[in-house]
Formats: sequence, structure tokens, C-alpha cells
Amino acid sequence: MSASHVEGKLPHEPEKATLEGRNKVLGFWLFLGGETVLFGTLFSAFLALRHQVGDGNPTADELFKLSTVAIATAILLVSSLTSVFAIQAMHRNQVKAMLNWLIITVILGFGFLGLEIYEFYEYVHEGHKFSTSAFSTSFYTLVGFHGAHVLFGVLWITLLIIQISTKKGLTVVTAPKVYVAGMYWHFIDVVWVFIFTVVYLMGKVG
Repeated sequence: MSASHVEGKLPHEPEKATLEGRNKVLGFWLFLGGETVLFGTLFSAFLALRHQVGDGNPTADELFKLSTVAIATAILLVSSLTSVFAIQAMHRNQVKAMLNWLIITVILGFGFLGLEIYEFYEYVHEGHKFSTSAFSTSFYTLVGFHGAHVLFGVLWITLLIIQISTKKGLTVVTAPKVYVAGMYWHFIDVVWVFIFTVVYLMGKVG
């Protein structure tokens, strides 16, 4: 069934139109609860180890360049807004607009990942490698784990775009998938706000 065949024929909130869809949303909330605990553990480890820097190795204040991180943060926050626009378009049964907003979200997500890879490349060349110190290990584990979540998110949304635009269209079956992908994207955006604050801002002020 193509997107054009279903446009205008779905309920206002198609992700909640079936029991299966509602269960998917509820189950995903429980999954995000587990993810919150996992990231909380990584944050705790980083806070405990962030001052454990070996002699001659760069400290957080010497290492971090907030201009690059601020740009990456702005990109990710804008991507969260575009994902909201996608869900709003879905609720209005505007399939083409939803897909366009999802495509923009994916592009912004890849832009964020590109800046993060560049950041890591610069840090490694300044002597801040994964095994350099307890601080570097905890830093790369936390920030890299978040980056892996971003990569998974953009691949997931890309797959949904392909699935909806070429095969199944927007239905009460695919709509919950789009909705929970949006939830996931908001979650990793919120986690990044905490990383920006706890890792980078606190690192610059000591």
C-alpha cells in the first residue's frame, strides 16, 4: 500500500489506533527506563573518574573546544525539533511532509556524528586516547556510547523512511514505529544535553 493510498484515511493519532500500537509505545517507555539507568551508570563512572588524569596528559579544560561542541549541540537540538514536526505531520496524515522532516532529521543526525568523529580525531592527536587515563576511558565510553545511539537512531529512521515511502506506506502498523523512533530521538537529545553540561561545561570550569 503506497503512502498516497493511506493519506487522509488514518485517525488523528494512528500510533494509538490499535492495541498493538499502544503496547508498542508502552513497551518502548519501559525500554527507555532501562536506557536511563544504563546512562546513569556511565555518568556516575565519569564523574568519579573525571579528575583521574595522568601526568603530562591533557586535562578537560585544556582539551575541550566548546565552539565545536556547541555547534554539535545546536544541530542535535534542531534535529529534535524536526522530529517533532514529523510527528505533527503524521498526525495530520501529511505523509510527504512527515517523510521530508524525517529526512532532515537524519541529515542533521549525520552532521552531529561527523562533528563528533572530528572531535575525537582531534583529541587523539592531542594525546587523549581511550587508554591514556581513567578520565579518557570514561569520557570515550560515555560520549562514544551516546554516539552509537545516535548512529542507531539515524539508521532506524532511514529504514522507516524507505519502508514507508516504497513499501508499506503510513498505516496503523507503521505509525507506531515512527512514533517510538521519535521518542528514541528525543531521549538521545536529552542525554546529550546532560553530556554537554556534565562533561564539557563542568570540564571547562573544573
